[in-house]
Amino acid sequence: MPAKKSKKGPTKGSGGKNRRSLEPKSGTLPAEQRHWYDGKQRSKTAKQQRARTGGPDAASDSPRKERSPNRPDNSDLLIGRNPVVEALRAGMPAIRLFLANSLDPDDRVNEAAKLAGSQGVDVVEVNRTDLDRRCESNGLPGATHQGIVLQVRPYQYWAAEGLLDKALASDTPPLIVALDGVTDPHNLGAIARSAAAFGAHGLLIPERRAASVTMSSWKTSAGTLAKLPVAQATNLTRTLESYKKAGLFVAGLDADGDTRLPDLELATGPLVVVVGSEGKGLSRLVRESCDVVASIPISGAESLNASVAAGVSLYEVARRRGARVE
Repeated sequence: MPAKKSKKGPTKGSGGKNRRSLEPKSGTLPAEQRHWYDGKQRSKTAKQQRARTGGPDAASDSPRKERSPNRPDNSDLLIGRNPVVEALRAGMPAIRLFLANSLDPDDRVNEAAKLAGSQGVDVVEVNRTDLDRRCESNGLPGATHQGIVLQVRPYQYWAAEGLLDKALASDTPPLIVALDGVTDPHNLGAIARSAAAFGAHGLLIPERRAASVTMSSWKTSAGTLAKLPVAQATNLTRTLESYKKAGLFVAGLDADGDTRLPDLELATGPLVVVVGSEGKGLSRLVRESCDVVASIPISGAESLNASVAAGVSLYEVARRRGARVE
């Protein structure tokens, strides 16, 4: 009886039909030919230079002493080509830049890699599955990262006293914007953008039950939160009272204010502008701490969004101070 023929085909390495699977994938460029390689090498060189000189590593820089030590330990992720490039342009503190290994060349990707390299930020090549997993674990399931993700350091808040010192040391009259219970991070970002545009020295926000500096607020601020100081107050009312003792006036914004904004004589002096929450406005204790409560004259609507009210008020303050506003 003839022997039964085996149905098993050729195996890998035998020169059979699976030989092609052992060959390298076509189109895979050597590392040095990829468009982000130079940036990655610059990042490596910068780290080596810091190690030789004894300088701190980018991931372990100590916060400035006037900033608050209360900050989260977890890092955050910024995704998308435009937001990442804007963040790196603004010098936002970052730990590493993740790039998908199947990424097509793009001007924004190239710029992001070069900026990261020049700033000593690690440039890491990963697959898209890994990027998806990182976004999901960071609370961004299904996010469109476009093959580029920036891991940033936790935001380092200023201490309320440090912000006051900075404002008092300025060549212009102190101007600080305080937020009383604003919980929408987009409003926080929009207010920060207006504050920077009209010469405010920084923002003062409560530690609890209020919006904090997140990726949402940062993107809404169009990068200004990378430069504008933000301080946290354990107790906003007590902090406002301490600012008053230092010589600043406190003006709250409320639809039922006893002074119209165009008549706010305090605008030209050292000032804290307090913006109330989106729904309830100023809290009772904060309102009682204000030297004056001003209203914005409007018609056709009952109230303004918190960020819009802040922008209108800061414009008026800048105008009364003689700043060039257009």
